[in-house]
Amino acid sequence: MLDVRWARENPDALDAALARRGAPAVAARVVALDAERRAAQTRFQEAQSQRRDASKAIGQAKARGEDAEAAIAAVAKLKDEADAAEQAERAAAEALDELLATLPNTPHDEVPAGADESDNALVRTVGEPRAFNFEPKDHVALGEPLGMDFASGAKLAGSRFVVMRSVMARMERALAHFMLDLHVERHGYAEVRPPLMVRDEAMFGTGQLPKFAEDLFQTTDGRWLIPTAEVPLTNLVAGETLDPATLPLRMTAHTPCFRSEAGAAGRDTRGMIRMHQFDKVEMVSIVAAGEGEAELARMTAAAETVLQELELPYRVMLLCAGDMGFGARKTYDIEVWLPSQKAYREISSCSECGDFQARRMNARVRREGGKGTDFVHTLNGSGVAVGRALLAILENHQQEDGSIRIPKALQPYLGGVELLSAEAQ
Repeated sequence: MLDVRWARENPDALDAALARRGAPAVAARVVALDAERRAAQTRFQEAQSQRRDASKAIGQAKARGEDAEAAIAAVAKLKDEADAAEQAERAAAEALDELLATLPNTPHDEVPAGADESDNALVRTVGEPRAFNFEPKDHVALGEPLGMDFASGAKLAGSRFVVMRSVMARMERALAHFMLDLHVERHGYAEVRPPLMVRDEAMFGTGQLPKFAEDLFQTTDGRWLIPTAEVPLTNLVAGETLDPATLPLRMTAHTPCFRSEAGAAGRDTRGMIRMHQFDKVEMVSIVAAGEGEAELARMTAAAETVLQELELPYRVMLLCAGDMGFGARKTYDIEVWLPSQKAYREISSCSECGDFQARRMNARVRREGGKGTDFVHTLNGSGVAVGRALLAILENHQQEDGSIRIPKALQPYLGGVELLSAEAQ
């Protein structure tokens, strides 16, 4: 949620920021609704003050034995005026809140201009794509003999689902455990096991509602299946006023994630690139104002470490304004190399949101050495998508006979196995 005071005082800056994100100008409407709300609030306060004075006049007139009918009528009229002003204030405030709830975060000054992923800026490339002396297979051809069962997934749930069997199931579990241990033991994140279903308020707090309801799955009792552990982890501080000594607060979780992929018809229909259900290890940080930039660099480095340990080539991209997520003000995407596609594909996205989510959640921190509170700043990042890490290992570490070399960092989680093959299942 944007700061309405900032929007009121900087309408041109608001429209300019929205234009960078490809959104229409709304500053005039925001300013008008805010002025209407504040004017109604002033009318209400004035009517209430006058009503109190008129009520005193009634008592004084009666004490003097005078007729109080005129004063009684004035009180009744002022009550009507106060009620009307209160209703007008409520209506303007609701309209303003509804409008603000649909507006994306304003981009950081360092975010490049652009409309889509073609305008993202390369930050660094790490590792060289492997030169194969044979034609590399894609992860579907490699995974199916090892237990990656798309036919059973479709049988049970339809398209964009998969059943993992045997070594593929064990590999996916091993990857998640490896990532959690790495982030907890080396990077200082606290492990959390959150609910996989949340209420409307949680989805609103992190920005999925109201604008992106079609991208989500909802249960018959009104709860929502989480699209990412960012939602429950970040909302753990919703409505809280934190002690500054507790910050930064860093959390990580391994959860299934559920997405309808409403706008993905015809895209990435083969394999595990785009699924309705997938596993991800998520990182969330809650920090004080002014700490977001350093924390974003730290979080991105933590995600990069996963790929370095798994011996996967990747690159880091700074997203342009038009390609960032709704709640982000600055985002780094980490893209892993997929030999079958001869392209880099996203495996992690690390975002700094400023106080955008905190305003929606009313999450605050007490000021050190003074009175009052400030909104916390929130960050989230994939650390990383488990399924995409699995397919990246299959493709980058494949051997000519279809077996898969296991990176050294992952071998302890697979009982010391160095090579996966269909024959060894």
